[in-house]
Amino acid sequence: MKFLDQAKIYIKAGNGGNGACSFRHEKFLEFGGPDGGNGGHGGNVILKAVPNLNTLIDFRYQQHFKAENGRPGGGSQCTGGAGEDLVISVPVGTEVMDESGTVSLADLTQAGQTFLIAHGGAGGRGNESYKSSTCQAPRQADKGEEGEELWVWLRLKLIADIGLIGLPNAGKSTFLTATTKARPKIANYPFTTLHPHLGVAYVDDREVLFADIPGLIEGASQGVGLGTKFLKHLSRCAMLFHLIAATDEDVLASYKTIRKELEIYGEGLENKPEIIVLNKCDALPEADTKKLVKKLERFGKPVFAISAVAGTGIKDLLRFAVHNWMEKKEEL
Repeated sequence: MKFLDQAKIYIKAGNGGNGACSFRHEKFLEFGGPDGGNGGHGGNVILKAVPNLNTLIDFRYQQHFKAENGRPGGGSQCTGGAGEDLVISVPVGTEVMDESGTVSLADLTQAGQTFLIAHGGAGGRGNESYKSSTCQAPRQADKGEEGEELWVWLRLKLIADIGLIGLPNAGKSTFLTATTKARPKIANYPFTTLHPHLGVAYVDDREVLFADIPGLIEGASQGVGLGTKFLKHLSRCAMLFHLIAATDEDVLASYKTIRKELEIYGEGLENKPEIIVLNKCDALPEADTKKLVKKLERFGKPVFAISAVAGTGIKDLLRFAVHNWMEKKEEL
C-alpha cells in the first residue's frame, strides 16, 4: 500500500427534501383541507477515525463525497424520509484543516472518534403546517434547505510510541526489521526510506508501536532533502530513538546535526524524551565502541550500543524504554 499523508477532498451534505402542497380528497369527508407533509432532513457527513488505516491513499482516487438528500414530503401528512448520513473513515491521527490549510477544524487522535463536518439541510415545510384559523387552505410549501459543502485538507500525523530518527544510513530500517515484522526497503545508499514505516514490537507482553522516519539531513527543517514533509509525524511520537552509525566519521557531529534540525523545526520535538542509540557496533572493536558511548553520554541522554544486524543490545534497549520511561509516564 502506498503512503500518502495529505489529501484535499470535497464534502457535500445532503439537501433537505421539499415540503408537499397537497389537499385531502376523501369520498365521505365533507371538508377537505391541506395535508402536505414536511420534507426529510438531508444526510450529514461524518469523519470517523479507524485503527486499521495508516495512509490517505484512498483519497487520491476519490475526492468528492456527497451524503444522501432528504426525500420530499407527501400527502396525508406524510413526512419525507431523512437522507442517510455519510461516514468517511480516516486513519487515527488525521487532522482536518480548512481549504486554506491554516485553520484546524478537528484532530482525530483516538480510534472511534468522530467529527460532524457538514450538516444536512433541513426539510421544507409542507402546506399542512401553514394551516391556521385565518388561513385554512394554504398553498404554500417550502423547498428543502441546501446541505453544507466545503473543501478540506486531511493531514495525517502518524501516532506511535517511539519515532526512529537519524541521518540517512543510520540503520533505522534495519532496526525496524530486527524488532518488528515490518519489512521496509534496506539498501546501502541514502534515502532508501522514502516514507514513514510503522512496525509493532512486543516487549515483555507490552505492545510498542515504532515509526521509522526517513533520514534527515542538515537543513531538513527548511525543506532540504525530504525536509519538513515527514518531520510532522514526530510530533505524535511519545519518545525518540536517535540512531547514530558507529561507523560515522564524527558521531558527535551526527548527533548535533539532527538535534539542530529538531530545535529549528520546533513544535515540541526538541523536548521529547530521547534515547541515543549507537548502531552498527559490530563493525568496531569493543574498546572503540566504549569510547564512542562515553563521548555521546556528555549530552546527558541514555546511550545504548547495539547492532541491528546482529541483534545485540536490542532487548536491553527496548526494556529500558518500556520499564524506565513508558511505565513511569503511565503512572503519572
